[in-house]
Amino acid sequence: MDFPKERQAIIEVGQRLYDRGLVVANDGNVSMRLPDGSILCTPTGVSKGGMTPEMLPRVSLDGTVLYAMEGKGPSSEIKMHLRVYERDQSANGVVHAHPPYATAFAIRGETFDAPMMPETVVALPSIPLAGYATPSTHEVPDSIEPFVGTTSACLLEHHGALTWGPSLEQAMLSMERLEYMATVTAITRQLGGERRLSDERITRLKEIFGT
Repeated sequence: MDFPKERQAIIEVGQRLYDRGLVVANDGNVSMRLPDGSILCTPTGVSKGGMTPEMLPRVSLDGTVLYAMEGKGPSSEIKMHLRVYERDQSANGVVHAHPPYATAFAIRGETFDAPMMPETVVALPSIPLAGYATPSTHEVPDSIEPFVGTTSACLLEHHGALTWGPSLEQAMLSMERLEYMATVTAITRQLGGERRLSDERITRLKEIFGT
């Protein structure tokens, strides 16, 4: 089988998404850019906690299916992943999930990128909201395009969240951090509201970490 190491990496990320409750049923999808420039991705209609390496389809950057088991082609949401790879040459991994707290904010039509912790300022300072797009259409990749190249995560209105990065692992870590930030934001609002870092502290963090 071609690209066994990369196939296993997607299987492991899918399992982590499922185990952490960031996806349920057959929701979500994962992809990575391969050394030959093609894209390995998760199949449609399969739980991310129940995949096997041979299930994973491979497509070209224009969406042409290069390999797929019968009935296990790429999700229609691969269009969103391909737009990231087209517009950001540094992106080598993309994760789409429905993390509960982040998705709740997406349903409300608001984001949660207040600078409350040093980690958020450094690792994920911006989480924009992509406007609602009809699933399976080109509206979805069009909705996220303005943010590709300027950040590594966005919310999808009434849908979920998308993260990407220089590796699949980095995209997965961003998804975990995004959901943690959403959870902390929801809790702090229950306690009376966010308490932001001062401008001076934010500037100091950016000077130290070069963000």
